[in-house]
Amino acid sequence: MSPAVAPKRRSVNAAGSGPRTTDPGSEYNRLFTRIDMSTPTSTIPTPAAAATKNDMPAMSTFAAFGGVRRVPQPINDPNKSYAPGSPERAELKARLKAMAGERIDIPLVIGGKEVRTGRTAQAVMPHDHKHVLADYHLAGPDHVQQAIAAAAEARREWGSWPWEERAAVLLRAAELLATTWRATINAATMLGQSKTAFQAEIDAASEMIDFWRFNAYFAQELYSEQPISGPGVWNQMEYRPLEGFVYAVSPFNFTAIGGNLTTAPALMGNTVIWKPASSAMLSGYYTLKVLEAAGLPPGVINFVPGDPRDISNQLLDSSELAGIHFTGSTEVFNGMWKKIGENVGRYRGYPRLVGETGGKDFIVVHPSADPSEVAVAIARGGFEYQGQKCSAASRVYIPRSLWNEVRERTVAMMKAIKIGDVADFRNFMGAVIDQKAFTKISGYLDDAKRNAKVISGGTATGDHGYFIEPTLIETTDPGYRSLCEEIFGPVVTAYVYPDNAWRETLDIVDRTSPYALTGAVFSRDRAAIREAASALRNAAGNFYINDKPTGAVVGQQPFGGARASGTNDKAGSMLNLVRWVSARTIKETFVPPRDYTYPFMTEE
Repeated sequence: MSPAVAPKRRSVNAAGSGPRTTDPGSEYNRLFTRIDMSTPTSTIPTPAAAATKNDMPAMSTFAAFGGVRRVPQPINDPNKSYAPGSPERAELKARLKAMAGERIDIPLVIGGKEVRTGRTAQAVMPHDHKHVLADYHLAGPDHVQQAIAAAAEARREWGSWPWEERAAVLLRAAELLATTWRATINAATMLGQSKTAFQAEIDAASEMIDFWRFNAYFAQELYSEQPISGPGVWNQMEYRPLEGFVYAVSPFNFTAIGGNLTTAPALMGNTVIWKPASSAMLSGYYTLKVLEAAGLPPGVINFVPGDPRDISNQLLDSSELAGIHFTGSTEVFNGMWKKIGENVGRYRGYPRLVGETGGKDFIVVHPSADPSEVAVAIARGGFEYQGQKCSAASRVYIPRSLWNEVRERTVAMMKAIKIGDVADFRNFMGAVIDQKAFTKISGYLDDAKRNAKVISGGTATGDHGYFIEPTLIETTDPGYRSLCEEIFGPVVTAYVYPDNAWRETLDIVDRTSPYALTGAVFSRDRAAIREAASALRNAAGNFYINDKPTGAVVGQQPFGGARASGTNDKAGSMLNLVRWVSARTIKETFVPPRDYTYPFMTEE
């Protein structure tokens, strides 16, 4: 793989916020091209002056595209199997070996330029936490201010590109990721976040590819949504970028989330300041490199690792803040919301707050359910990626008549699960992400040993890697803490209810947790399914029937929850893209009236 090189900046003609049907040099286009209102009218340069200033050709030198373009119809990227003897398995193993032998230097990237501050931290393997993969540089206040300036500078041009040209960058990035970059992104995710080959594949490769391809299609559909026009009038809807930068804060658990939090606003013409999770720095950096290789201009996405509190406080105090695209803890998002409320008078507009936060995801089982299907849903839904998915099953409600069989089947699978280095493809689980997570989860295990019943697992070993056994807890208290609190680890708690208490149990499921992200019902009785779907209507933003509550696919199950789980703006859908534009209605009257009077005023 050749190293990615930041592309030279280029200028493209025409406003990029709606369908284009006229020549860019026409009087109509001159009147209705978007003007950046952050620039005083007296200082807005002419196209020729702007070209001289930036040493670029005047915008009028670019011919308009003579047609209505449509992006390729998206289809979900097929997951590769990595089966023995497959070419993808051999390629991935080679990249794992090569990248494990490297210790790379990760700079800040501001305005397309690499910035090395000299203050560094280390990215390590969670399953071998003494093994350093990278040294990454930390931003200070001056660098954050530089990122704000770089985003403002890039926005002037990027927001004026035709939307199809912005989409082309993401479509090329998706193709690069599907081919030449796939093994690198997957290996970075496995090494830095302790994902197995399959978990990395469905996340860092397939889901990120899907985000980039489907979002281009969703943008096309949004821009095509136009008002009707009456006689003598042409009505239009322009979908303008926001005025200012979008602050993207990404988590460690999904590489694809970082790739979406940044590019969804960018696709709609915004520029972004990205603070990646410190425990997903390697995959975040390579994600940016894929985008640069695809032609992303400098300054559109600015990569700013550093202290999350300091960076957030500075950016949230900036009058240029236009929005936040966030995935992380409810506590942090609440803090951001509060600070923005305190600062609301200083911003140019009301910042858009889009967040996916915590979850306490459930499986509720009806007496008619198949015990073998329930057991598989618990094992996969609760223990894949060490229970560190936002959607992971962590609380299960099972009727007494099914509990013995479900428990035995689940425990048998748990004992067969192998845990260890993800480079060993025989392992089903790797390590939890870091020492902080390891300590927190261990505390819940200790509490369960005292106040509940540990059915299987319960062991934590952190000398070499942050390994925690898949753990199944049984409790008779529906308010026990591991049924209510987010743990974010391979811990599932079961509450066994009397078979005749189905309705009461649905009420317990609904009121036990403040979260409402994902949930599932298992039943072969259609009436019971209907009852659960109604009773739990607001308990989960993604609701699954006879399936585990994980594994949402872009374009098929748009993802997001409400209550304390976030703003439910559904990543992987048009609903999310709507948050990153500010609509302007334009009415053009072809022949304006020349008389102020109306017919009713005529004397009889």
